[in-house]
Amino acid sequence: MRFARLLAFLAPALARATPADDAKAVAALDTQYQKAVEQNDAAAMDRILADDFVLVTGRGVVYTKADLLRDARNKTEIYERQEDSQQKVRVWGDTAVLTALLSVKGTSGGKPIEYQLWFSDTYVRTSKGWRYVFGQASLPLPKTP
Repeated sequence: MRFARLLAFLAPALARATPADDAKAVAALDTQYQKAVEQNDAAAMDRILADDFVLVTGRGVVYTKADLLRDARNKTEIYERQEDSQQKVRVWGDTAVLTALLSVKGTSGGKPIEYQLWFSDTYVRTSKGWRYVFGQASLPLPKTP
C-alpha cells in the first residue's frame, strides 16, 4: 500500500518529457503561433498565449495578449509571409526560450511592410501545457543588397 502511494506521487515526475522532447514541443508550438499570427487566427493565438503575456519590441513598445488578439481580430496587419527560420530552443526545467529569425511581408494599416528581425520567445510549462509568456523582438534588420 505504501509503495502504491509512492508510485502515485512519483508518476507525474517519471512521466515528464525529456528536455529534447520539450524542445520539440515548444518549437512546434511556436511554429503554430507564427502561423496563427500570419492568418490572424485570434482563437489559436488565445490558446497559446498566457493571460499575462507581454511582448516588447526593439523600439520599446509593449503589447499585451489583449492587444495582439484585438489586432488579429481587426486584421490590423495582413500577411503574405510571416515565418521564422534558424529556430533554436533551450530548455531549463519548466521554462524554454526559443530564438529565431522572423521574415515578414504584407501590409500594416494598408501600407506595405517587409522586414526581418530576431526574436526570443519564452514559454513556461503550466498545468495546461506550454504557454507563451514573454516575447522580445529586435529592431528590423538592415536590408541586404
